[in-house]
Amino acid sequence: MLRKTVTHEGGHPVILVDSITKIEPGDVGAIIVSASHGGQSSGEFALAVPLTAVFFNDAGIGKEEAGIAGLAMLDGRDVPACAVSHESGRIGDAADMWEHGIISRVNSAAAKQGARTGMAVQEAVRTLAQ
Repeated sequence: MLRKTVTHEGGHPVILVDSITKIEPGDVGAIIVSASHGGQSSGEFALAVPLTAVFFNDAGIGKEEAGIAGLAMLDGRDVPACAVSHESGRIGDAADMWEHGIISRVNSAAAKQGARTGMAVQEAVRTLAQ
């Protein structure tokens, strides 16, 4: 299971994880690109460590937007969060999301910092790192 720092943007490490369960207490301030769904359980993992921003797979959004429920949870703590379209990046494959992912949803905290739907993941990471 992948866990890899791929770059630094704005002084923040950008860490790819195939599962949000792979974030660590030492990741404070990091930008996490997780290939997990963006549901409530993933949001809880992301809230455990103060992150600069976090990305999830939208997992097809799902019933009552369950696949992206974590975005609202993170918004409650003013943490920028984005969902990546499952049609552009494979669920469970953070490297594929990093290379090919397109943003399908953003929370308010991410939108305030300039992230928007239709952006490539790498462009959104650069935007949120500023």
